[in-house]
Amino acid sequence: MHRKITAAAAGAGLAMLSALATAGSAEAHGYTTSPTSRQAFCAQGAVSDCGEIVWEPQSVEGPKGFPSAGPADGAICSGGNSRFSQLDDPRGGAWPATDVSAGQSISFTWTFTASHSTSDFRYYLTNDSYDPSQPLTRADLEPEPFLTVSMDGAQPGETETHTGTLPAGKSGRHLVLAVWDIADTGNAFYACSDVQF
Repeated sequence: MHRKITAAAAGAGLAMLSALATAGSAEAHGYTTSPTSRQAFCAQGAVSDCGEIVWEPQSVEGPKGFPSAGPADGAICSGGNSRFSQLDDPRGGAWPATDVSAGQSISFTWTFTASHSTSDFRYYLTNDSYDPSQPLTRADLEPEPFLTVSMDGAQPGETETHTGTLPAGKSGRHLVLAVWDIADTGNAFYACSDVQF
């Protein structure tokens, strides 16, 4: 009798652990791979001293509501996640950058390891007072995204590509902040891509 009760309790415990593991794996994860984001450069090994982001480029998740809410200034590229604070380090303005041209049509590609119901994707560009040797703040960004793609709750596939036009009149070193807003959670995913006009 004692063995039967112990076996039943163990079975119930395993079922509960299995349910919890399944619930956790349903979370969304994704990051921009084109233009190459800081976390993608780290995962590719193109940049060293990246910490845990090397194994989890898809996990830069933080509170949504940007720019009125979301991660604090200086911690935007990491989504406010201290595990990935290396992404906020400007490295003296020496992150690898993608060459772009003002007024150019550009495609942004996201790679997803888990999909989720999506509100929208928004893309912000730094303003002309941006200093690439300093951590990113809201004051460094143009007030409105230059590209917004509404998903109305749809789930992206394994990849998602959005095409927009970069603002005219830009020159020098800048940064694109991509924000993926999840529809049914309080979170968003963040990706910073350094660009050179």
